[in-house]
Amino acid sequence: MAPGGLGTFLSTVFGAQRGSSSSEGNSVQQHPASRALELDNTVPAPGCELISFGAGCFWGVELAFQRVPGVTKTAVGYAQGSMDNPTYGDVCNGNTGHAEVVLVEYDPKATSLNTLLEVFWRRHDPTQLNRQGNDVGTQYRSGIYFYTPEQEALAKKSLADAEARIGRKIMTEILPARKFYMAEDYHQQYLSKGGRAGHKQSAAKGCNDPIRCYG
Repeated sequence: MAPGGLGTFLSTVFGAQRGSSSSEGNSVQQHPASRALELDNTVPAPGCELISFGAGCFWGVELAFQRVPGVTKTAVGYAQGSMDNPTYGDVCNGNTGHAEVVLVEYDPKATSLNTLLEVFWRRHDPTQLNRQGNDVGTQYRSGIYFYTPEQEALAKKSLADAEARIGRKIMTEILPARKFYMAEDYHQQYLSKGGRAGHKQSAAKGCNDPIRCYG
């Protein structure tokens, strides 16, 4: 990763369309070293922390986290799989082991992990295995992917509390975060940019407008 950590990485690649047929501005982003975040060198902005969530299609999940005060950056991508540099098509084939995830950078002085976990549980049905509604496949599985032991402990306690509250077995996996690959540019902030219908949905902090999952 280039010097500057996650903030520099995201600002560098957010606007570059991964896998584009155009060669303009894509030579750096096509290189595996700049398209993947390794756990050992994934560094958040000073004073911030990282965590990743899988909760079905990542479009609506990202918008939910964009709206949380204290969340400083988000990115959607593919993680927890076995294939290097997967494309959306690769992941949808179900053979790579990746989940659609949202990588969240947050300032713990401005928001808590417990707040993020509450958003996570509200955003999807964690009792479903490898699906969310009509979206079926291992890429849609529910997961919390942590970067620190403290996050792991809070996530496991939160799961136990949610399971007791729901009264049903929760299928969410809680695992150490593995390599994260940025999804193609059109997936990034998809709903706040307009979604399928071109109707932008607000990413303003504190916004509680209903989220239209596909735009």
